[in-house]
This record gives sequence, structure tokens and C-alpha cells, in this order.
Amino acid sequence: MDALQGDDMVVPQMKLERMFSMKGGKGETSYANNSQAQARHARSMLHLLEGALNNVLLSFSDTEPFTVADLGCSCGQNTLFIVDVIVKHFIKKYEDAGCEPPEFQVFFSDLPSNDFNTLFNLLPPLAVKGSLEECLASDAARSYYTAGVPGSFYRRLFPVNSINVFHSAFSLHWLSQVPENVTDTGSAAYNKGRVFIHGASEDTTSAYTKQFKADLTAFLSSRSHELKPGGSMFLVFLGRTSLDPTDQGGAGHLFGTHFQDAWNDLVDEGLLDSRSRDSFNMPVYAANLQDVKEVVETEGCFQINSLEIFRGGSPLVVSRPEDPAEVGRALANSCRAVCGVLVDAHVGEELSNEIFTRLESKGASHARDLLEHLQFYHIVASLSLR
Repeated sequence: MDALQGDDMVVPQMKLERMFSMKGGKGETSYANNSQAQARHARSMLHLLEGALNNVLLSFSDTEPFTVADLGCSCGQNTLFIVDVIVKHFIKKYEDAGCEPPEFQVFFSDLPSNDFNTLFNLLPPLAVKGSLEECLASDAARSYYTAGVPGSFYRRLFPVNSINVFHSAFSLHWLSQVPENVTDTGSAAYNKGRVFIHGASEDTTSAYTKQFKADLTAFLSSRSHELKPGGSMFLVFLGRTSLDPTDQGGAGHLFGTHFQDAWNDLVDEGLLDSRSRDSFNMPVYAANLQDVKEVVETEGCFQINSLEIFRGGSPLVVSRPEDPAEVGRALANSCRAVCGVLVDAHVGEELSNEIFTRLESKGASHARDLLEHLQFYHIVASLSLR
């Protein structure tokens, strides 16, 4: 299957890995210019990150660098900010212990289709040896070596016992694939009339829950081989407060309401066949704490240091909340930055433009409701090897 078209076919896992990414570049709808909310949410969780980092045992090898891997790094400034926080945290810990800090190696990992060029162009130059104090006092240089690692974090990415710290933010809610039976017209899980699972049938949501648990199990299994003894992981991803998986919380409000209605408009107007709509499903699942706890305990390689639900706030960042047009534009740009690649591939750029234009209009019409009720909650987990 060479194209992601509406023929009642689901995108296979390897196909999704090759094509999926946040919107690259630096344009109006790029992820780099539409991830301010993620930056705000990440900054509000720094105290939780630092608590997780304090679980890491320092390595005092004279030959091995201290290694950090950011999984699902995407292509904006946010990942660089967090990595800088992590590295500076450990430099201080080594200095407080009266030891010379080791060299630091940071791996930025995402799917091969990620815009690594934009990310690497944002990197400050490497600090000159001997200028560590200047580096720590300024954002003009970085205190770590870096490399890109393309590949799915649902499989192995690094050698055995090679990483001290894994960090992953706003990524693990993305599934490796849409469950196959969700787009199978002969299955009870067929998600007819919808492009997301918010408000869908029990069979549909059960298929999504099963896929999420299988993916998270694969993620944990891979990291258990790669994490050094004494290392730790800090994970942040979309979550929900409800036990009911048909209620996807903020993700449901984003993809299961106005976005859904935009697709329906095209079907009602005869611009898009209903089967093309039904064969598109967002590969996203907002878990609850019980989902995650069950997977971690069943997989068995990690102990939970902390696990909580965190209220991140609205994904919409606007300078004039009283302006409905700006709210609508923010909604459309935010949505397109994270799923535009999938929509473009499924229906083509022309119809994709129509979908997001309608989404912008619907967002403007419901601006006050969006600002009041569109809230994201995040699962925040700190894990260490048993």
C-alpha cells in the first residue's frame, strides 16, 4: 500500500513510522511555532523532573560519558531546554559531591521522518573545553555532545546498559499504529462515523486500550535492556482522569469534537467519501493511572518511584483571548502541527486544507468554551529498574 487513502485500510506500523512526524520547519503551522503550551506545561513540571533525576546514581567512570536520551524529541526548542536542565542538574550534583563532572552525551531520538535539521539548527555551539563556568552561566553554548537517533521507541534504539537517563515528554500517547480492527468494516470495533475514539463504542475503545498496553509494554521492555543499572526514566504523556476510556479528556475535546465535525462537513458536502473518513483514525490514546500502573507491574522490569496525573492546562496559547478569530486559528494550527502530516497523507493537501479551515472557523465560533474547557492532563511517571 503506497498511499494512505480512504480504502478501509489501516496504516501498518512500519508505514506509520516512515511517514509520521510533527509538522517540521518554522512556518505558521509548524510544531516549532505551535508548541508553546507544551513548553509551559514542561516548565510547570520541572520540580517533578528534578525529583526523578535525584533517583539516578552517579557514575564515576573516567572513560564513559554520562548519557541522556530524549525520546520523541520532535523539532523545537522545548527538547533543548529540558536537556539543558537535565545536564546542568547532574553537573551540579557532581560538583556538590566534590567530583569533576564527566563528559555528557545526549541522544535526540524520534521517527526517521522527524525534522532533525530544524532541531540541530537550534543547537548552540559546543562549549570550548575549560569554559564550563561560562557555559553554565549562559545559553550561548552547550555542555554536552549530541547525536540524532532515528527509530521507533517501541523497539530497541541503544546498546545494552548504555543510557543513564531516559526522558520522554508528550510522546507516549501516540500509538505505534491504529488498531487494525478499528478500520475493519467487518469488525465490531469498526469506528464508523468517527475519526477518534472519544465517545466511541466499547469494542472500539477496548481495541485502543489493548494497543496502548501492548505498545507501552514494548517500550518498557526495550528500555529495560538499554538503561544502565542505577539509571532512571522520566515520562510525560497525555492522560485522563476518567476510568472510562471513551472519555478521552482533553485529547477527546481536541480530536473528538470540532475536528470530528470538520471531517463530517466534508462528507455532508460531498467533498469526501464517508468511507475515507471512517478509515482515518487518530493513533492517540490518553491513558489513566490504572492503565499505566497495570502495564508497569505486569511487564515487571521497572519499579514506580512516582506516578501521578498532572493538570497541564490549555493547549491553546493566545495573546488576545477575547479575539475569537485568534482562538480559532490557534486551535487549527495546534491541531495541524501534531496531526497534519497524517491528514495530508490520507486525503491530500487540498482536502486537508479544507478540514483545517473548517476547524479554524468552528474554533472561532466556540472560542469561549474552548478557553474554559479545553484542558490537558498528563501522566507523569518516574521509573527505575528493579
